[in-house]
Amino acid sequence: MYVKHLSLTNFRSFSRLDLEFPREIFLLVGDNAQGKTTLLEAIYLLSTFTSFHASTDRQLISFTAPADRIAVSRIVGEIQKRGQTHRIEVRLIREPNSINGNQRFRKEVLLDGVKRKLNELIGFLNAVLFLPQMSRIIEEGPAERRRYLDMLISQVSPAYVRHLGDYSQTLSQRNALLKQLAERGGDRSQLAIWDGMLVRHGAFIMQERIKAIHEMELEAKRLHYDLTRRQEVLRLDYQPAYDPLSVPNGQMTLPVKTVADRTGITSEEIESGMLEALKNKQGEEIARGITTIGPHRDEMRFLSNQVDLGDYGSRGQGRTALLAMKLAEINWLHQRSGEWPVLLLDEIMSELDTERRKDLLLALTDCEQAVLTTTDLSMVDPEFVSTHPVWHVESGLVSPDF
Repeated sequence: MYVKHLSLTNFRSFSRLDLEFPREIFLLVGDNAQGKTTLLEAIYLLSTFTSFHASTDRQLISFTAPADRIAVSRIVGEIQKRGQTHRIEVRLIREPNSINGNQRFRKEVLLDGVKRKLNELIGFLNAVLFLPQMSRIIEEGPAERRRYLDMLISQVSPAYVRHLGDYSQTLSQRNALLKQLAERGGDRSQLAIWDGMLVRHGAFIMQERIKAIHEMELEAKRLHYDLTRRQEVLRLDYQPAYDPLSVPNGQMTLPVKTVADRTGITSEEIESGMLEALKNKQGEEIARGITTIGPHRDEMRFLSNQVDLGDYGSRGQGRTALLAMKLAEINWLHQRSGEWPVLLLDEIMSELDTERRKDLLLALTDCEQAVLTTTDLSMVDPEFVSTHPVWHVESGLVSPDF
């Protein structure tokens, strides 16, 4: 799987751009704010239909587009997948409203010229993204780690995307009913229908997370062990808000930090257990007006030699763990989809020491296509530079170095 051609219209700083991409690893070189990261953002948008920089999709439309008439930003990619060429297009459309002066906005996605629902195309193009700021996955709150898991699994499981959307809608309806019961009272049995829907979608999400975390850990642990010169063992500690492995009454947990194995638990067991837990917490949840257990409150921690990297790890340990996870993503996506994902690396060389740079470049040899950006070509191994295409990016202009 690789990107053959990328076309941009009114996207960020690019008013118009057409590029043929090589089917190999290549470098984008240029100063900051020249457009290198924007190219990676466009490719990633074709995979996940979300931006890793913009807080809203409106910000992706070129600022030079007129505000008083319709403005359209188009990102079009020709994708080679399983021997066939497909065309993915994302349209971001902003149009003025003549009645109240407000602007209306919509996003459309097309596959081979046919409009499709967004959740049907997530992961049609698989991509692994590595940014320096991704350290927040380890360092910041659980919402970052849930988002990381969701984006990863969504690329290989359309069913996961559907269940995630249905779960979110059900959760909103259930929380609205909880608040209504708290403020006005009423028949608590109304919760039963929402409880049933919540646990059905929630059980599917949990089981997919359990499976993905287990598989990713096996791959990342091996890579991390090599990256740390056989000094550290990486573990991924899944901490579900509803835990089907809750310790029975009267038993004590071990003081040593261990990682539980939930891979043998069925979806039916999760569903029935979560339903019982919701019934037991019904009074508390009505009083608080929110649903307190479920995948929306799950957590995952990164442990190295049983040390929680989010709380006690050094910056270097966090970077190494994240590098191992990203390299594991490549192999995991390949195993699950049968296709190598496109790898997007933005200014990573500046974040790694010399040995880690060599490890990274060596790990890229199996990739079908990878795009690396850098402001300083001297950070990249000279032999690697001499054997791979180098493109220069300046003021939105991309020039291959022949």
